[in-house]
Amino acid sequence: MKILFLTENFPPETNAAATRVYERALYWVRDGHQVTILTCAPNFPQGKLFDGWENKWRQVQHMDGLRVVRVKTYISANEGFAKRTLDFVSFMATAYGAGLFEDRPDVVISTSPQFFAAVGGWALAASRRVPFVFELGDLWPRSITAVGAMKPSPVIRALERLELFLYRRSAAVIALTRAFKDDLTRRAIDPRKVAVVINGVDLPRYAPRPRDAELAAAWGLTDKFVLGYVGTHGMAHGLINVLDAAERLKDDDRIRFLFLRAGAERQMLMDQAAPPRFDPCGCPRACRRKEMMPPILALVRTWRWWI
Repeated sequence: MKILFLTENFPPETNAAATRVYERALYWVRDGHQVTILTCAPNFPQGKLFDGWENKWRQVQHMDGLRVVRVKTYISANEGFAKRTLDFVSFMATAYGAGLFEDRPDVVISTSPQFFAAVGGWALAASRRVPFVFELGDLWPRSITAVGAMKPSPVIRALERLELFLYRRSAAVIALTRAFKDDLTRRAIDPRKVAVVINGVDLPRYAPRPRDAELAAAWGLTDKFVLGYVGTHGMAHGLINVLDAAERLKDDDRIRFLFLRAGAERQMLMDQAAPPRFDPCGCPRACRRKEMMPPILALVRTWRWWI
């Protein structure tokens, strides 16, 4: 089978969508399928091109048996509704255009977030007269109002109508949580077309291991009780509550709070956590190297973790 997959996030980015799409696509390749990924130059979540990359109209690479086509987009940091929407729409348009010049696939799949990648995927599938599968990773645009980025408005209602249109026109919807399927069913989407496939984990990679003494010493965590968050520092994650907890515990020198990775709220968290107010809070430089995650997690006794 020829699979054409639209995703704005893809390795070397390391957020949930990038990891999920890449690792699952490897299984498809091992099963004998031909997989082409339509994506953009890596820049998430800081909205800056990764070192060594260019934002070109079209660049093709081969990665572990996958054919990866990267298209030019308007690049914006993961903050601010207007700029993020322009980023999303630009990927929708350029990915759709690039997809018209690919060999005709047997199926087109798009993942969200972001939502407009699904719009581009549906349009591309309709143009190529093949089935469209919508992988639902977020209830967008509802998540926009949930975090207070926008209030209910005619724009939000129009986006909700477009959202329902995509669900109804897709051959199948892959929901990442059971709650997503329940939500779609309540909104009259046929439950028979909605499958739940939750995020997985590479258990051997993340098996328990002893602490890395050198890493602990470098980050000032030797003999400390570490509570950490490893994942996107976004508006939806409520990490300010962790700082509230840290303030209550700041007189206990045994405890350290570790924030790792990047996102729209990271700078605010770093400002709030700066000494002397939050001496027990640490915000090491964002880490893009996935192989660093197991030793980092070994430092942490309790964590909130998104791959």
